[in-house]
Amino acid sequence: MVTEVAHEPDRSRYVLRVDGEAVGVAEYRDRGDALVFHHTEIDRDRRGHGLGVTLVRGALDDVRARGRTIVATCWFVSEFVERHPGYAGLLAT
Repeated sequence: MVTEVAHEPDRSRYVLRVDGEAVGVAEYRDRGDALVFHHTEIDRDRRGHGLGVTLVRGALDDVRARGRTIVATCWFVSEFVERHPGYAGLLAT
């Protein structure tokens, strides 16, 4: 299984692909000073296999590499940051 997280800035989202098939999205709004992650979803038949974590980790790693910050209004992104304190520095103040 080959997974890839791709940034689609023209659609304000990150997409998780498994073996080339899109199976999840993490959508955001760019408010200028931060990306507001408001919705994350994995295809229903793919849930329960850790793909949401893969998606959010990939998205937040990219945000970090770009020198940006986030606001986590999506419960899943918020919970991810809470469970992985190494990402807490990405939270906008």
